[in-house]
Amino acid sequence: QVRLVESGGGVVQAGESLRLSCAASKTIFSINTMAWYRQAPGAQRELVALHTPAGTIDYADSVKGRFTISRDNAKSTAYLQMNSLKPEDTAVYYCAAGPQIRTRGKVDYWGQGTQVTVSS
Repeated sequence: QVRLVESGGGVVQAGESLRLSCAASKTIFSINTMAWYRQAPGAQRELVALHTPAGTIDYADSVKGRFTISRDNAKSTAYLQMNSLKPEDTAVYYCAAGPQIRTRGKVDYWGQGTQVTVSS
């Protein structure tokens, strides 16, 4: 059974926007921090943003002011709104869930990944 399902990736020009979606089961979504990671070719996987059930939000320095993470409790869905995209944002983006992402960096569930490509 699929636990997390991402959508919304694609190819855009620099300066444009995309919104990624991550649909989760109700049981997973209600008790877990939701997060977005990304991995560029030849690079390490990095944390982009997270949102705890209590409302704490963190962003990587590289995306502050450009990306916004949000949660829709009714739909058990997390979103990543990406504005002013840059070529360096090109990567596979992964949704993640777990109660200890913020405290220990431990992910319990991973999505399959969605490709984001930003051309110059």
